[in-house]
Amino acid sequence: MNRNGGFTLLELILVMVIIGVLAGMVTFSVAGRGTEAREVRVKADLSVYQKAVEAYALEHNDQYPKSLDDLVSKDKSYVVQLKKDPWGNAYIFRYPGKTNKYDLYSRGVDGQDGTPDDLSVWDE
Repeated sequence: MNRNGGFTLLELILVMVIIGVLAGMVTFSVAGRGTEAREVRVKADLSVYQKAVEAYALEHNDQYPKSLDDLVSKDKSYVVQLKKDPWGNAYIFRYPGKTNKYDLYSRGVDGQDGTPDDLSVWDE
Protein backbone atom coordinates (compact mmCIF):
# COMPACT_ATOMS: atom_id res chain seq x y z
CA MET A 1 0.00 0.00 0.00
CA ASN A 2 1.21 3.46 -0.74
CA ARG A 3 0.95 6.58 1.41
CA ASN A 4 -2.43 7.67 -0.01
CA GLY A 5 -4.17 4.54 1.30
CA GLY A 6 -4.66 2.80 -2.08
CA PHE A 7 -3.05 -0.15 -3.79
CA THR A 8 -0.41 0.23 -6.45
CA LEU A 9 -0.92 -1.08 -9.96
CA LEU A 10 1.75 -3.71 -9.33
CA GLU A 11 -0.08 -5.02 -6.25
CA LEU A 12 -3.39 -5.22 -8.14
CA ILE A 13 -1.77 -7.07 -11.04
CA LEU A 14 -0.10 -9.50 -8.63
CA VAL A 15 -3.43 -10.29 -6.91
CA MET A 16 -5.12 -10.78 -10.31
CA VAL A 17 -2.37 -13.18 -11.39
CA ILE A 18 -2.70 -15.18 -8.17
CA ILE A 19 -6.49 -15.40 -8.62
CA GLY A 20 -5.99 -16.47 -12.25
CA VAL A 21 -3.56 -19.22 -11.25
CA LEU A 22 -5.93 -20.50 -8.56
CA ALA A 23 -8.87 -20.46 -10.99
CA GLY A 24 -6.80 -22.38 -13.52
CA MET A 25 -5.89 -25.02 -10.94
CA VAL A 26 -9.54 -25.49 -9.95
CA THR A 27 -10.65 -25.71 -13.58
CA PHE A 28 -7.93 -28.26 -14.35
CA SER A 29 -8.85 -30.45 -11.36
CA VAL A 30 -12.58 -30.39 -12.22
CA ALA A 31 -12.18 -30.92 -15.97
CA GLY A 32 -12.94 -34.47 -17.07
CA ARG A 33 -15.16 -35.24 -14.08
CA GLY A 34 -18.28 -35.06 -16.28
CA THR A 35 -17.36 -38.25 -18.10
CA GLU A 36 -16.54 -39.99 -14.85
CA ALA A 37 -19.88 -38.90 -13.34
CA ARG A 38 -21.78 -40.22 -16.38
CA GLU A 39 -20.05 -43.59 -16.08
CA VAL A 40 -20.92 -43.79 -12.37
CA ARG A 41 -24.57 -43.07 -13.22
CA VAL A 42 -24.58 -45.79 -15.88
CA LYS A 43 -23.16 -48.32 -13.41
CA ALA A 44 -25.83 -47.38 -10.86
CA ASP A 45 -28.62 -47.66 -13.44
CA LEU A 46 -27.32 -51.02 -14.65
CA SER A 47 -27.19 -52.30 -11.08
CA VAL A 48 -30.85 -51.34 -10.55
CA TYR A 49 -31.87 -53.01 -13.82
CA GLN A 50 -29.86 -56.12 -12.97
CA LYS A 51 -31.63 -56.49 -9.63
CA ALA A 52 -34.99 -55.95 -11.34
CA VAL A 53 -34.19 -58.57 -14.01
CA GLU A 54 -33.17 -61.09 -11.34
CA ALA A 55 -36.35 -60.37 -9.32
CA TYR A 56 -38.42 -60.83 -12.47
CA ALA A 57 -36.74 -64.19 -13.13
CA LEU A 58 -37.32 -65.36 -9.55
CA GLU A 59 -41.03 -64.63 -9.82
CA HIS A 60 -41.40 -66.15 -13.29
CA ASN A 61 -39.83 -69.59 -12.78
CA ASP A 62 -36.34 -68.58 -13.96
CA GLN A 63 -37.67 -67.07 -17.18
CA TYR A 64 -35.92 -63.80 -17.93
CA PRO A 65 -37.80 -60.90 -19.51
CA LYS A 66 -37.76 -60.55 -23.29
CA SER A 67 -36.90 -56.85 -22.95
CA LEU A 68 -36.50 -54.21 -20.28
CA ASP A 69 -40.04 -53.07 -21.11
CA ASP A 70 -41.30 -56.21 -19.36
CA LEU A 71 -39.97 -54.78 -16.09
CA VAL A 72 -42.59 -52.00 -16.24
CA SER A 73 -45.95 -53.71 -16.52
CA LYS A 74 -49.49 -53.01 -15.38
CA ASP A 75 -49.56 -56.08 -13.15
CA LYS A 76 -46.28 -55.59 -11.32
CA SER A 77 -43.50 -53.11 -11.94
CA TYR A 78 -39.93 -53.97 -11.04
CA VAL A 79 -38.77 -50.44 -11.90
CA VAL A 80 -40.81 -47.25 -11.93
CA GLN A 81 -39.69 -46.21 -15.40
CA LEU A 82 -36.98 -47.01 -17.89
CA LYS A 83 -34.31 -44.35 -18.17
CA LYS A 84 -32.00 -43.57 -21.03
CA ASP A 85 -28.27 -43.51 -20.45
CA PRO A 86 -26.55 -40.12 -19.95
CA TRP A 87 -25.88 -39.90 -23.70
CA GLY A 88 -29.57 -40.27 -24.58
CA ASN A 89 -29.48 -43.90 -25.73
CA ALA A 90 -31.64 -46.74 -24.43
CA TYR A 91 -29.99 -49.39 -22.29
CA ILE A 92 -29.61 -52.71 -24.11
CA PHE A 93 -30.98 -55.97 -22.72
CA ARG A 94 -30.54 -59.22 -24.61
CA TYR A 95 -31.57 -62.68 -23.47
CA PRO A 96 -29.89 -65.03 -23.98
CA GLY A 97 -26.64 -63.13 -23.82
CA LYS A 98 -23.53 -63.67 -25.88
CA THR A 99 -21.18 -64.30 -22.96
CA ASN A 100 -23.49 -64.52 -19.91
CA LYS A 101 -27.04 -65.63 -19.28
CA TYR A 102 -28.11 -62.17 -20.46
CA ASP A 103 -26.49 -58.98 -21.70
CA LEU A 104 -27.29 -55.66 -20.06
CA TYR A 105 -25.25 -52.66 -21.11
CA SER A 106 -24.98 -49.09 -22.36
CA ARG A 107 -23.46 -48.37 -25.75
CA GLY A 108 -21.45 -45.54 -24.21
CA VAL A 109 -20.49 -42.18 -25.64
CA ASP A 110 -20.43 -43.18 -29.31
CA GLY A 111 -23.76 -45.06 -29.22
CA GLN A 112 -22.25 -47.98 -31.17
CA ASP A 113 -22.38 -51.66 -30.20
CA GLY A 114 -19.17 -53.55 -29.53
CA THR A 115 -16.83 -50.60 -29.02
CA PRO A 116 -14.44 -50.17 -26.07
CA ASP A 117 -16.59 -47.47 -24.47
CA ASP A 118 -19.54 -49.83 -23.89
CA LEU A 119 -20.40 -50.21 -20.20
CA SER A 120 -21.83 -53.58 -19.14
CA VAL A 121 -23.39 -54.84 -15.96
CA TRP A 122 -20.74 -57.55 -16.05
CA ASP A 123 -17.79 -55.11 -16.10
CA GLU A 124 -15.70 -55.12 -12.96
